[in-house]
Amino acid sequence: MKRTFIHAVIHLVIFISISILFSSCVPSKPVDEERILPADRLMKKLEANRRKIKTFSGSGTINLSSPQLTAKASFQVSLKKPDSLKISFYGPFGIDLAQSVATRRDFIFYDVINNRVFKGITKDLSLKNIFKVDLTFDELMDAFAGAVDLTDKLRREPDELLIRNDSYLLSYSEQITGRKSLYEILIDDLAITKFSIIEQPRNLVLEGSYKDFEMFDDVPLPYKININYKLMNQNIDIDYRSIRVNRDIGSLSFKIPEDAEIIEW
Repeated sequence: MKRTFIHAVIHLVIFISISILFSSCVPSKPVDEERILPADRLMKKLEANRRKIKTFSGSGTINLSSPQLTAKASFQVSLKKPDSLKISFYGPFGIDLAQSVATRRDFIFYDVINNRVFKGITKDLSLKNIFKVDLTFDELMDAFAGAVDLTDKLRREPDELLIRNDSYLLSYSEQITGRKSLYEILIDDLAITKFSIIEQPRNLVLEGSYKDFEMFDDVPLPYKININYKLMNQNIDIDYRSIRVNRDIGSLSFKIPEDAEIIEW
């Protein structure tokens, strides 16, 4: 009886030891897997980040290339979401080139060199004539803020969600247009590093690239932005030197000289 009891204890100790050894050898769940979000939560977090930025101001250089214009200038931008934008352009030695204020309702653009003021109702065609890029008002706001509007993706499941290295890769098909939207997002801080629109089968329509991020109010914002609208042969490079967000930026306006020529559009 005593020997049977001793054998039982020995077997129990061996079983526990093997169990402990086995559990210690099982690899822990990778950290990246623990941080992976499902598509619906990911999109909600990304859109919440975009909406955290109420005001944005920055200065740097912009390089614009389109069939209508090729130019490089220093600039300063201030915007109040959702409907106000002011941009000032400067030449060498800080010489004023142009100033512009646009809202969803109307715009005013002052050509300093020629002392001309263009005023009118904000329409896509008007913005194209003024800024020489084929972007809507909302797209222009997002372009300068380094943001991507994901509102229409909040209640949709992606066609595909992949994890590659340190990034999410998402794709959405648009049934009406037949286009596909692609997004690359860093897992670590949810910075959107690339956004593409593709026409079937593989024709690139538009691509946005974003890099050199810094956190502002827990939102990653890029200092370098490239918007390549291949379909319209337009390219915008924005390189920020400084960025400020969610600060009081005062009135978005400028003074028009009394002798300026006024042109209504």
